[in-house]
Amino acid sequence: MKNERYLMSFATGGLYHRESLKLALLFLECKDWNLVQERVLIENLLQSRTLSTSKRVSREVISRLKTLNLDEIVLLVQSSAHEQGYILWVAVCRRYHFIADFAIEVLRERYLSLKYDLKYEDFDSFFNRKSDWHPELDEIRPLTRKKLRQVLFKMLREADLLTVDHTIHAVILSSRLRLALSRGDRQDLLVFPNLESELGGLTP
Repeated sequence: MKNERYLMSFATGGLYHRESLKLALLFLECKDWNLVQERVLIENLLQSRTLSTSKRVSREVISRLKTLNLDEIVLLVQSSAHEQGYILWVAVCRRYHFIADFAIEVLRERYLSLKYDLKYEDFDSFFNRKSDWHPELDEIRPLTRKKLRQVLFKMLREADLLTVDHTIHAVILSSRLRLALSRGDRQDLLVFPNLESELGGLTP
């Protein structure tokens, strides 16, 4: 079976924490992502310098938030900043399967193997390995690849999964967040550096 083509359009920005909360609140008011997009552009709610930037950022944020169901969006706006970071990380992983695979196969595996550091070389090795199965990765220029790596590590830090010195942060999900995520694909729980025992005995 042919591998699903990786979407790799995350070479700018980061986790977009502030922007995501603002747009999530707007969505809960109107329940329509098209209206959210319109208001963002008309009122410049993201306070962008240019219309093109506002379009690009709002489109990216909305594409991630759309991966969350209504209960998860409600939880997002009601949670602590810490948990918000975790929910936004899940949204990123749902949007970008490359990032989800990296989180499960590299970030989490290193933690389980008691290797608590994450280096740029780990990204490079993963990227090269995946390119054997995903020829679209070979089309990415070296400068873009470097930017993708930089943004991914930035998101990991912003989600509090990685320290500034590239040490992996163990994650213990709250019971309400674990329950919310377990209603979907169990893979959502595996994008965090944690132990099987911390998943609450959930089965695939």
